[in-house]
Amino acid sequence: MTQTLLITGASTGIGAATARAAAEAGWQVALLARSQDELDSLAGEIGERALALPCDVTDRAALNAAVDRAVDHFGGLDAVFANAGKGVSSPGIEQGVPAEWDEMIQLNVMAVLSTAHATLPHLRKTKGHFVVTGSKAGRDHLKGSVYGATKWFVHGLAGNLAEEMREWGGRCTVISPGMVDTPFFDEPKPDKIQPGDVANAVIFAISQPEAAAVREIHIMPTG
Repeated sequence: MTQTLLITGASTGIGAATARAAAEAGWQVALLARSQDELDSLAGEIGERALALPCDVTDRAALNAAVDRAVDHFGGLDAVFANAGKGVSSPGIEQGVPAEWDEMIQLNVMAVLSTAHATLPHLRKTKGHFVVTGSKAGRDHLKGSVYGATKWFVHGLAGNLAEEMREWGGRCTVISPGMVDTPFFDEPKPDKIQPGDVANAVIFAISQPEAAAVREIHIMPTG
């Protein structure tokens, strides 16, 4: 039976790489992001296994509607990858820009919660898997990093969610990469972790036998 993975932040970087890797591994993929053109292009590349669902995941109604469409189209959800996230252009707290924090917290924190809230009833039916993108910044204290603080939240939430989901046979994994060569950065970083490396970790986590719950995968550049 073909399984379905829903991905937020699916249009570029880690999300797009995971969509490709999941489809190659035999999964159907529901692709959520704001950019319709990029999603349509990715879905066209993957083919009939993919469904493009353009939406802003910080808009709870739009997110709920996209989840419902994915379930209607594929018949259910077996895994979810809450990957959408962003940083800020003004680092630090004293010199930070509160408006940037608001936008980042809505995506990095509230949208992850909303994604879990919208998808857990469907994952419960399949004893499914919730995966979320954390960060090395969610394991270390970085000077004045509000972005890092949002990822500390993600790591804490993932552990708490894993305990909630285990009551009905579900699993939760946080993927914790160091610097990844993605559009998150202005300049290419070819010597750092590649999006495909993170995608491989996601596929590994969601492909484990039912008795094994991989709670965290921490990835760092070799160099």
